[in-house]
Amino acid sequence: MPKVRDALMRATQQLGDRVDAEVLLAYALSKPRSWLIAHADDALSPEHASAYDGLVEKRKKGEPVAYITGQRGFWSLDLEVTPATLIPRPETELLVELALERLPLNKPVRVLDLGTGSGAIALAIASERPQAQVTATDASHEALAVAQRNAHRHSIVNVSFVLGDWYTPLTDQRFDLIVSNPPYIESEDPHLRQGDLRYEPISALASGADGLDDIRHIARTAPSHLVQSGWLMFEHGWNQGNAARLLLCSMGFVEVFTAQDLEQRDRVTAGKFVS
Repeated sequence: MPKVRDALMRATQQLGDRVDAEVLLAYALSKPRSWLIAHADDALSPEHASAYDGLVEKRKKGEPVAYITGQRGFWSLDLEVTPATLIPRPETELLVELALERLPLNKPVRVLDLGTGSGAIALAIASERPQAQVTATDASHEALAVAQRNAHRHSIVNVSFVLGDWYTPLTDQRFDLIVSNPPYIESEDPHLRQGDLRYEPISALASGADGLDDIRHIARTAPSHLVQSGWLMFEHGWNQGNAARLLLCSMGFVEVFTAQDLEQRDRVTAGKFVS
């Protein structure tokens, strides 16, 4: 029977990625990744070895690890993800950080997360600001069900989930802060047919010829759903910061800025609404 160390070495060679190999083996064994280090000389049972080989084969064919295991860590939360949701990514945590900087700790505020997907952004904010009332919308029944299960998993009760496209189900509701990680990839971008993106819902990735169709809609409609001095902030592509700032400035938003991620790439643009 193969040892944990040997199975990991073989899978790493096949996948070209040690982290993926560890995550999949930990999942096959129902153990944390830290367990693999302390038990490197343990033997794998035939059942576990076979299950691990099957997971590695799925990854070799390109299936994202998050969809294979059905989970992905984001902020301080372990979230369920499915092919109905975008896979939460570390760079999106910047959006959460910027939102929290503008939300008081001990004051009731209203927050809107547009296109919530797995609920990652909404739940991260709600978990850090228990007095905030967070509303999360999504046009997908399946995605919204995943987000609701994630809220239940972490006992986060100050989030309400609403089915509908962007602002459509919100009528005249107004918020202190609107956040979104909308689709922002150009519809003909070849990356959509490569890597993990091949498996993620296209509706959560692509948005028109220049990738900005949904961002334009979100920005142009935001004034109808923001209180005076409320903030709008959204994630976008590395080359869209200038266009995003121009859009917000043209609509009268003030204190407009773009924040960069850890790789010094434009990632989030924000502005304050004044009537």
